[in-house]
Amino acid sequence: MSSILKFIDLPQGPLVLVGVCLATIIGLYFYNNPLGHSGKFLVRRFVNWFPLGMTYAFLCMGRYNLIVSKGALGTLMTKGDLGIIFGIGTWVYALSFLINGPLIDKKLGGKRGIIIAAVGASVVNIALGVLTYLIVVKHLKVNLAVSFSLLYAANMYFQSYGAMSIIKVKAYWFHVRERGIFGAIFGTLISFGVYFAFDWGASIVAMTKAQPTGASGWLQDLLRKLFVPAGSTVDATWAVFFIPAAILIFWVLLDIWLIKDTPEEAGFPHLDTCDASSGEMHVEFSVLDLLKKVFASRVMLLIAVVELTSGVFRYSMTEWYQSFASEKAPVAAGFFIHHWGLLLCLFGIVGGFAGGTISDKFFQSRRGPPAALLCGMVLILAVVMASVLFSAPVMVGWAAVLIVMASIGITSLMSGTAATDFGGRKATATCSGIVDAFAYVGCGLQSLCLGPITTHNWQWWPIFLVPFAIVGLVVSIKIWKELPAATRRYISEKERLAETELAKW
Repeated sequence: MSSILKFIDLPQGPLVLVGVCLATIIGLYFYNNPLGHSGKFLVRRFVNWFPLGMTYAFLCMGRYNLIVSKGALGTLMTKGDLGIIFGIGTWVYALSFLINGPLIDKKLGGKRGIIIAAVGASVVNIALGVLTYLIVVKHLKVNLAVSFSLLYAANMYFQSYGAMSIIKVKAYWFHVRERGIFGAIFGTLISFGVYFAFDWGASIVAMTKAQPTGASGWLQDLLRKLFVPAGSTVDATWAVFFIPAAILIFWVLLDIWLIKDTPEEAGFPHLDTCDASSGEMHVEFSVLDLLKKVFASRVMLLIAVVELTSGVFRYSMTEWYQSFASEKAPVAAGFFIHHWGLLLCLFGIVGGFAGGTISDKFFQSRRGPPAALLCGMVLILAVVMASVLFSAPVMVGWAAVLIVMASIGITSLMSGTAATDFGGRKATATCSGIVDAFAYVGCGLQSLCLGPITTHNWQWWPIFLVPFAIVGLVVSIKIWKELPAATRRYISEKERLAETELAKW
């Protein structure tokens, strides 16, 4: 363990570790083939999901860069401002699913949805960069909280197309028995986005300071030529918005070229994924029918409640840990502060794969059991964190990382997988979108609550998680045995065939 920590501190260590993780994930994707797909199909499906997934990862970078900018802007953006801006943005994100989910299901499809997400988020990030430049350099007299809230709300509206689009495409390309692993891949993409946002974002801020420290390289020289005016005495914080915008456009071009919504569009036979849409592919759903898939379904509502708790868990750590550590233990927690994005990336991948693998391998693709285990883990970690908050900064850091790990595992199981299983291919975007929206209701709730709470007393920060962890645990147990009817039939048929083969011997 100590050798890994030393390697992380090397200049290229984090990038190498992320590259190794990506290579491992791609290897696991090709290794996991329970339905015996042809090699040609596996390769084409990889060509489909990889650019789609990387687009989503950089959408995350263009979402969480707000948190990075808060650290760089210092007193210009208070904790209260950040709580308001992020809270409003996440609630806009959540409400947008009610409109954009049915739109993707009925009209757009996943490919056009991800393109709209990336282009829209890119344009709004450019606008956020311009606003930051005008405030910092030109001393534009505006209410920072209001102006950032308006633009960030627009950003989050376009961002809402992203997760629904990637899951919509996934629903046609992955069988139910493969979706636990794909849920892990989805959690991995979220984790990469967190790494890009926090660690790449922090590097962008450091390289575009008016007075940078350390040895310069070709990348820093390029960024300074692009973003730092000659003789400037002001840090070019606006670069943290412009760079994700440019990267997103690159992936948009690849998406237009490579992504296909269904296997049939790529020249393969129809794939019956044995989800809730099996036998209903000919049925045309109205918008009301799509919304009923969630709001008239006990199981979907319970899944949404679990997802709400995961939003509270994840964002209460990603939004506030660095502020806490910088205020209360800047030296003792230095390792976590400097490598926050990388740690969340690595452990988020572990959380996603742990949840997905446990679901598919040990519980017949039921999503409730691993979700319950992860919620129980958060409950224990929150209690431990509260008890040592001011006395053991290293333990607090690891607790925060592990809570994010568990929350990403829950999200990959609930919005990334369970919502698709029970909603079916025809209603995937609406169902996964609305379930994901509950995570952002939780995010907005914690953002608006913890801003003033942490300003008054940090002790209540981990305690805030305890009731949500209890709720998540109880509800996950309630859906422990739930499976879509088509999946039950598929499993029963496989078991019957296995018994028949055994009897022959």
